[in-house]
Amino acid sequence: MIGPTILIKGDLTGEEDLLIDGRVEGRVELRKHNITVGKNGRVKADLYGKVITVEGEVHGNLYGDEQLVLRQSSTVRGNILAPRVVLEDGANFKGSIDMSPKDSVQREQTPSVPLPGAPSPGGIK
Repeated sequence: MIGPTILIKGDLTGEEDLLIDGRVEGRVELRKHNITVGKNGRVKADLYGKVITVEGEVHGNLYGDEQLVLRQSSTVRGNILAPRVVLEDGANFKGSIDMSPKDSVQREQTPSVPLPGAPSPGGIK
């Protein structure tokens, strides 16, 4: 937990869930764990987590491997990339949302390799 009087500038990484009730500036990367920005939380960072829940304020992009939840009290300025997104009534959000399935995002980033026996581009085998 990052308490309400704590200010962290820089990158945060770790192997456990995180509750941010203070201020963070930089990058937060907990890809296999949950990140919660509490009502007092003020974050200027990109967040990478399994499930990200925002109750406070975030200025940065949000990358949720499973789900992203913006609570009624949240204010978010940034883009969202997550397969499931919940925007509660009253959430303040400005940005774009990409809900592409995780495997299609990985396919877009992986160069395609022709199957054995398949014709190659230009008809050359």
